[in-house]
Amino acid sequence: MKAIRRFTVRPVLPEPLRPLSDLARNLRWSWHTGTRDLFRSVDPERWAAAGGDPMRLLGSVPTERLTELADDRDFLDRLAAVADDLDTYMTGDRWYQRQSGRLPAAVAYFSPEFGITAALPQYSGGLGILAGDHLKAASDLGAPLIGVGLLYRHGYFRQSLSRDGWQQEHYPVLDPHELPLDQLKEADGAPARITLALPGDRSLRARVWVAQVGRIPLLLLDSDIEENDLVERGVTDRLYGGGSEHRLLQEMLLGIGGVRAVRTYCRLTGHAAPEVFHTNEGHAGFLGLERMAELRAEGLDFDAALEAVRAGTVFTTHTPVPAGIDRFDRELVARHFGPHAELPNLEVDRILRLGMETYPGGEANLFNMAVMGLRLAQRANGVSLLHGQVSREMFAGLWPGFDPEEVPITSVTNGVHAPTWVAPEVYRLGARQIGTQRAEEALSIGDSDRWDSVADIPDQDIWDLRRSLRELLVLEVRERLRASWRQRGAGTAELGWIDGVLDPDVLTIGFARRVPSYKRLTLMLRDRDRLMDLLLHPERPVQIVVAGKAHPADDGGKRLIQELVRFADDPRVRHRIVFLPDYGMAMAQKLYPGCDIWLNNPLRPLEACGTSGMKAALNGGLNLSVLDGWWDEWFQPDFGWSIPTADGAGTDPDRRDDIEAAALYDLLEQRVTRTFYERGRSGLPDRWIEMVRRTLSLLGPKVLAGRMVREYVDRLYTPAAHAHRAMDAGAARELAEWKATVRGAWHGVTVDHVETSVASATAELGSTLALRVRVGLGSLRPEDVEVQAVAGRVDEEDRITDAAAVALKPVGAPGAGGEWVYEGPLALDRTGPFGYTVRVLPSHRLLASGAELGLVAVPPEDVAEAAGLLMR
Repeated sequence: MKAIRRFTVRPVLPEPLRPLSDLARNLRWSWHTGTRDLFRSVDPERWAAAGGDPMRLLGSVPTERLTELADDRDFLDRLAAVADDLDTYMTGDRWYQRQSGRLPAAVAYFSPEFGITAALPQYSGGLGILAGDHLKAASDLGAPLIGVGLLYRHGYFRQSLSRDGWQQEHYPVLDPHELPLDQLKEADGAPARITLALPGDRSLRARVWVAQVGRIPLLLLDSDIEENDLVERGVTDRLYGGGSEHRLLQEMLLGIGGVRAVRTYCRLTGHAAPEVFHTNEGHAGFLGLERMAELRAEGLDFDAALEAVRAGTVFTTHTPVPAGIDRFDRELVARHFGPHAELPNLEVDRILRLGMETYPGGEANLFNMAVMGLRLAQRANGVSLLHGQVSREMFAGLWPGFDPEEVPITSVTNGVHAPTWVAPEVYRLGARQIGTQRAEEALSIGDSDRWDSVADIPDQDIWDLRRSLRELLVLEVRERLRASWRQRGAGTAELGWIDGVLDPDVLTIGFARRVPSYKRLTLMLRDRDRLMDLLLHPERPVQIVVAGKAHPADDGGKRLIQELVRFADDPRVRHRIVFLPDYGMAMAQKLYPGCDIWLNNPLRPLEACGTSGMKAALNGGLNLSVLDGWWDEWFQPDFGWSIPTADGAGTDPDRRDDIEAAALYDLLEQRVTRTFYERGRSGLPDRWIEMVRRTLSLLGPKVLAGRMVREYVDRLYTPAAHAHRAMDAGAARELAEWKATVRGAWHGVTVDHVETSVASATAELGSTLALRVRVGLGSLRPEDVEVQAVAGRVDEEDRITDAAAVALKPVGAPGAGGEWVYEGPLALDRTGPFGYTVRVLPSHRLLASGAELGLVAVPPEDVAEAAGLLMR
């Protein structure tokens, strides 16, 4: 029978146990070992049955057990100590509070998904896990972030397999009252409401739930409320579900509604108002429009409001391909804005121009969320050094006239939150070595370049640790595999073979991620005979654990999963290779520590960062990966192996897969397995252990989310906060008017003549070249521009590489035609082919970059040739 109504019945805790409720509702428990140990001791069996979720645990513990604990002095002492520790964590000074300078009073961090814990399933993959790690690391550092997202009633989806290995999706309903959430309420106790205007005099209303992530409030908007009509109630139904209009409404609620939720939260709680707004991927880009509408209501015009918003906005792009960006038909967007819809005080045509692909190669009728994000942010970044380069090339059309390396998109390489992802066994070994306090700070703050204390851990301890983690993974895999086969329809009598699946003494490879085609889940199947030989080698076998979800609409990805599942079902190899369905945080926390090798073989350079290998590294796993994302940046032979790539422009995709798969097999056969199984005089794999040691000591500090957030604070948040403070209403109007003037007059800016003090085509290292340049500024003034000499080595096509710019100075008065003469020295500080050019850029004290306007004037060809621009 099905219930006609559902209630959430909450436990009533005895007074001495009331702090348990506070501990359960602050998600710091998800990365704080002491808190989890306390909850486990309440009832170990129910803790396991609750999946390590304190809210579910407390809802299932019998009253008699609670009464018993309320009289248990030892338990109450432990409860008091853990509660005091949380209070100190929440209120004490941390890294952020100890910094000098005027850091942002608060930063609002918007993301469409957040992977905090499996107990709050609001994530689909890497973007959400990264966002969750960002909040947790900010909390550990004391950085004053406010997270903003949506509360999806069905989350992403739960995955199972059919008998023939086809992915099946299930969408369990999530009840917010059963999750670690509190409703945001007005002073009179009424739920706080956020409202968006829709076409046709309709409204989209949402309530706001607050998840406390350590020190960080995470605001989640939920449209499933009775005041909404059926369609509007479904806006927050599923993560990445629905058609174009559904996605547009989700992103309007996230961006526009999210800003309104932040304003409401700050009003009700007294939290400092954000000075910086961080847009994590383009989904939240509409937040800039809402902030512009706020400023329009205060009297600024559109252009001045745009400048004020840009000053305090940071945009992070995570996609290396245009197909990964949300794009909407311009008419659909236009219908949802303007006098009869949302943001009526912003001109619809101006809104559209912010997102239109008005550059070579763009599609004129599409509204691009990443393009809008970039135009609304003065600072932008990719998520690894290589991805920054890829992003500059992908979006170079927004800054015409500039080489891709000068496009103002920097990079902050992602990191992972070590207290979340490091296995307790690894943490305990570190704490035994350096003490609990130092170990906790090393993992959370990450302000050291090396973890030298790892060198003092005996080889035997490292090897014993790795084996014990492998053994735990074997037990986990067998349990999950048995459950999966039962879901696939197998009876208990058919599953005796599962007791022999995997071996704790065999080299274990992990591969787990989303399953788009570019990640190449089935590359390992390219030569099945070679793979079978690796799995069944009599002396040096390998075993592989695979997991991953395909998007529900991606039948191609589902076919890849089915192909791998069918191979793993083969009785000849099923004890050596397994596919585990329903990949998520709970599985990942067991998978990363238990794998000796983390495999990653995407099509380079389509992996923006790829943080799963970082999590494995923090547990002593070695990486075997294509040089893409973070691995391209930090690979060393001590940390693992790089898979050679065949990514030349002329390589056929099938041929490329063949070449790279063969390289993968070669590495496994000739180097990886030999290093793992080769024993030294001590009876241990000395070289392998040394690679584990160096991975932990040298790579460990680099991959921390604490390092990542500190970089965001230093390189993006703080400069954005300073720009925000400088951009008051008067400054915003000044900058907007100046930009309009410069754009209108730029056609009159020319480089008319260049001459140098060196007549020959050779010069000596260390000598100085005197430059004299005549430029026409039209109606502009010298203070409106910067005239630069740009110099560096030149390639075979005379393109300047590794360029450095030197500002030239105006001399004398303007000529009769308004032309100016600029002079300056150019040091010849490198040998070999050397070249220079000159250019004119707009210049203003409130610009973050000379490329910001996308305007540049360079010498015409006849002037360049006459100047003798190259020396060899």
